[in-house]
Amino acid sequence: MEAIESLLILLISISISISISISSLSAFTPTTTYFLSCGSTTTITFPHDNPPRNFTPDSQVPSKPSFSTTQTLTNPTLSSTSPSLYTTARLFTQPFTYTFAVKSIGTHVLRLHFSPFTTPAYNLSSANFNVSALQTFLLLTSFSPSTTTIKEYFLWLDSGDFHLTFTPNSSPPLAFISAIELFTAPPFLINNTTEPKPVSQLGNDLNIDHLAHQVLETVYRINVGGPKITPANDTLWRTWTPDDAYLFNSSAKKVHTGTNNIFYDPHSQSTHEIAPEFVYSTARSISDFNMTWVFPVPSGYKYFIRMHFCDFVSDNLHDLIFNVYIGDLCAYKDLEIGLHTYRQSQAFYLDFIAADDVRTSGSLKVSVGPSNHSTPAKSILDPVSFIGTFSSIAGISDKKTRHVGLPVIIASAVAAALVLIIIAVIAFVLIRKRSKPVRSKANTTTPISWSPFHHNSINNKPSSGGTPKMKVELELYIPLSDIKLATNDFDEKLIIGRGGFGDVYKGVLKDGTKVAVKRAIRKATQGFPEFVNEISVLSKIRHRHLVSLVGYCHEMGEMILVYEFMEMGTLKSYLYGSQDMPCLSWKQRLAVCIGVARGLDYLHTAHSPVIIHRDVKSTNILLGDNFHAKISDFGISKLGPLIGEETHVSTGVKGSFGYFDPEYFRMLRLTTKSDVYSFGVVLFEVLCARPVIDFRLEDDELNLTDWALQCLKKGTGEKIIDQRIAGEINPKSLEKFCETAEKCLAEYGDDRPTIREVLWNLEYALRLQETELMREPYEDSGSVDIQLQPLRLVRRISALRTTLKL
Repeated sequence: MEAIESLLILLISISISISISISSLSAFTPTTTYFLSCGSTTTITFPHDNPPRNFTPDSQVPSKPSFSTTQTLTNPTLSSTSPSLYTTARLFTQPFTYTFAVKSIGTHVLRLHFSPFTTPAYNLSSANFNVSALQTFLLLTSFSPSTTTIKEYFLWLDSGDFHLTFTPNSSPPLAFISAIELFTAPPFLINNTTEPKPVSQLGNDLNIDHLAHQVLETVYRINVGGPKITPANDTLWRTWTPDDAYLFNSSAKKVHTGTNNIFYDPHSQSTHEIAPEFVYSTARSISDFNMTWVFPVPSGYKYFIRMHFCDFVSDNLHDLIFNVYIGDLCAYKDLEIGLHTYRQSQAFYLDFIAADDVRTSGSLKVSVGPSNHSTPAKSILDPVSFIGTFSSIAGISDKKTRHVGLPVIIASAVAAALVLIIIAVIAFVLIRKRSKPVRSKANTTTPISWSPFHHNSINNKPSSGGTPKMKVELELYIPLSDIKLATNDFDEKLIIGRGGFGDVYKGVLKDGTKVAVKRAIRKATQGFPEFVNEISVLSKIRHRHLVSLVGYCHEMGEMILVYEFMEMGTLKSYLYGSQDMPCLSWKQRLAVCIGVARGLDYLHTAHSPVIIHRDVKSTNILLGDNFHAKISDFGISKLGPLIGEETHVSTGVKGSFGYFDPEYFRMLRLTTKSDVYSFGVVLFEVLCARPVIDFRLEDDELNLTDWALQCLKKGTGEKIIDQRIAGEINPKSLEKFCETAEKCLAEYGDDRPTIREVLWNLEYALRLQETELMREPYEDSGSVDIQLQPLRLVRRISALRTTLKL
């Protein structure tokens, strides 16, 4: 049989977002923007950049000492009639500081341009100098550029003055700069709330606290299989170089070009700023061997790697399964594109942190290759967005002179059906701070007893003050004063829900973010384990069908969780119990169920040990814009067995009456199939639009699942359908849906399908409904937030997913 070709695209890039009124492709506009041509007396315009940039004379920026202490040099080899950014340079013979007025708080991009040239009086190639930022970070030490060089950094800045200092080291003293760029990065570029997957030979602790607050330097940015990409073709004015110099496999020379438009999911953080479409448009071909890129990196550091993916070739996203290797270790086994995306040509990314022990011969290898579970052997990788090295904050020494300590490489990878893989690899260097890192106020006010990254270190015992202690090693802590301000001091008019844990309020944070604030019943310390468990789980995971944790507060006896706000409320409220809510169409209900199945599949397959939700029900399914479904309430979720090992964990029964897995109830054996059972109950709840237990009904109808299964067995299934939508359901779609729900409710877990199989069947049910609608158009009652690829029957594949950028 002819070997199936795998297309691989390697992108080596830095996904940063900077922009002024960034074109129509980007909605991000930086608050702070400086483009300076150093030594120039006129503005230099780049009209072909997207968007255009104007570099103004640097003399307009405050300095110390004054510009009269500096000199302006003109490159004699460049024409003054057609000035370039490197026509002039600013020369320093003593320490000199630029002062920039920063109007924003967050990550900022700093680019320093150095283009040495020779005049009768000076040879700039002989310059030797240091560059420091904020009088704290030593960005460059004993720097002596011999060719045109651009240094790029990412720094966390507060609003106020930003100082950039050049200090000559040479004798005679000489330092220079050709151009400076400083602008605000988008807030999602470097995220403190996601946990990159660790890769280490020795199992070393690779957690990095407050990544956004570190200083990173770009080392590599590569376009795999494609030509050089210039700032004119990148909304962030980045330059991408071809990957040929880093490609290890000399036989992997065949290049393919994609024609599809790249889709950026508006509900995710994958945007044009993270990686432009040009990066995803080329690929290299491989067949049954790995494709490897080799990047020289210094020793003694950790490497941060972001991989971007985009399948623009395959008909079925679940066909695309491949392995990712960092060094000689398998960093991600059986990566399946369909678990991260819901349509063709959709971009997404994953993050990794690799220990120094994965280096070989002074280099870091990044590889992608076919998986044994491909159908047939197909691999896809998108752009590996970042590969980077940086020092962990906990390990930073307190030497007074700190310099660039760790390169961070960022890699992005894309895979496609005849497998397209883009790997964007970007190297960053974490600049070490001169003084010990300053703890945030949140951390200093929180006792130290617990971290969400170590689930076995929970301490539920009350402290001497009667309140259990805890600490979260993330920037998730929100002061009680901020939460009171957001909820108007817990105004009862803002209550949007009540539960066993406490009341839920609608609130607005200082930055304008709408949130849902869940406040525990006062002095109810018995809820502390659930409180801790929810933070532990949600701080580690991120998925478009799981509600995100914005923050928490544990102060003055209060236990408060802050979530993203879901505008549309609970699924239950749209099915029954509220006369004010519109009726969901059958297509919308299928889309909601598919979204929930995707979220559960992520929990069951993306982590080892797996995560079992344990409380899947309609009130824990929240709806956002376009009825986009997300699973909420992880207070009683449980870490299950390691993937490939035991099939269950033994634990006491927790959950909601009517949704219990009978096998779990009898045997105290909790498995992922327990969630499948509960989801089966939800499926009938969606179809019938009635409570799971309704004591107002006769005994034979009191329990929803018993009644529904009995009606299906008797052939009277039409009785259970919500009569508001009975006329719009395609019988074939209904048959597949009921068959799926019935299998979920099998008495024994071994007889139930996996959630992955449930997902496939629900997607098939939707496809059957859409096929019928093509023949007889039906005006849906609302839009459906889901897109599926053309249906294609494939063998079921058991895939491992280990998740979670920059």
